[in-house]
Amino acid sequence: MTDQPALRILYIDDDPGIARLVQRSLERRGYAVEHAMDGADGLRRLREASFALVGLDHSMPGQDGLAVLAEIATLSDHPPVVYVTGSEDSRVAVAALKAGAVDYVWKDIEGQFLELLAAAIAHALAEEELRRAKERAEREVRESRDHAELLLREVNHRVANSLALVAALVKMQGSAVRDPSARDALEETQARILAIAGIHRRLYTSGDIRVVGIDAYLASLVEDLDAAMRASGREHPIKLDAEPIQVPTDKAVSLGVIVTELVTNAYKYAYPPGRRGDIRIRIGWDGESVCLVVEDDGVGSQETETPRGTGLGTRIVTAMATSLRSTVSVNLDHVGTSVSLRFPL
Repeated sequence: MTDQPALRILYIDDDPGIARLVQRSLERRGYAVEHAMDGADGLRRLREASFALVGLDHSMPGQDGLAVLAEIATLSDHPPVVYVTGSEDSRVAVAALKAGAVDYVWKDIEGQFLELLAAAIAHALAEEELRRAKERAEREVRESRDHAELLLREVNHRVANSLALVAALVKMQGSAVRDPSARDALEETQARILAIAGIHRRLYTSGDIRVVGIDAYLASLVEDLDAAMRASGREHPIKLDAEPIQVPTDKAVSLGVIVTELVTNAYKYAYPPGRRGDIRIRIGWDGESVCLVVEDDGVGSQETETPRGTGLGTRIVTAMATSLRSTVSVNLDHVGTSVSLRFPL
């Protein structure tokens, strides 16, 4: 097994005697030390080679240590700096720490600072290794998260395409069916599939796959519903008033299915043949919960005594509302039909 190469340290000091003492002291501890006579020489060496740490003297002619420290701080991925000063003015040490030094050492003429300098260097190198290890770990976590999100977007993309294909097959099947009830049932199934597919389309283009912008999603869903109903010969405008609320994905799925069922029901039963009218969808935040209202100005539930449909749509709406921790309310005072529900985010 080969030994690890010695850590390279750059010591910047205009005093060659002190520099030699520092060099010998640190080399005995296994470091490889280079000496720079002034700030300009030190900066040149830093630009040309890689060092694990810099020891920087304060008092140097022409450019003092604080000025050199400021320039070191501008270098990309610069090494940590231990500041060395013979000044007893604590403001120098404070200024060095504020300028980016990781530690400082008082330099005495007897040379006792050599032990303190070695200890400060060892501590600074250990802290730097911890910092770099943390950065590596955070980078790996980010990369793993980004990769997972990319895979999830791809899954949503494929699911959306698959659901769209299933909806197209259901539509083809409906075109081949002669029984009106069966054809209507297949049309409703197609609408339900498209409602869920719309969520997956939103997810693979979203910046945050945990939530869906309900205003954009419902706008797209309304377009699909309107096109499907017009193709089946029903023409009643759908008016959407939606606030830009970010709704968790699982709740958005339930909400989309509910809107699909209520709008489809209004298309089928609200307006008798020859009678025009629109269908309105409102969704907004009241400060505590999200409120959804789907209403029309049609015949209402009181004007007919015969059951309408199989009741499957009602069961689906009830089940989806339960998943939202909500219940469905019908406004009996409304002329026509007005169905609403509130749910927490």
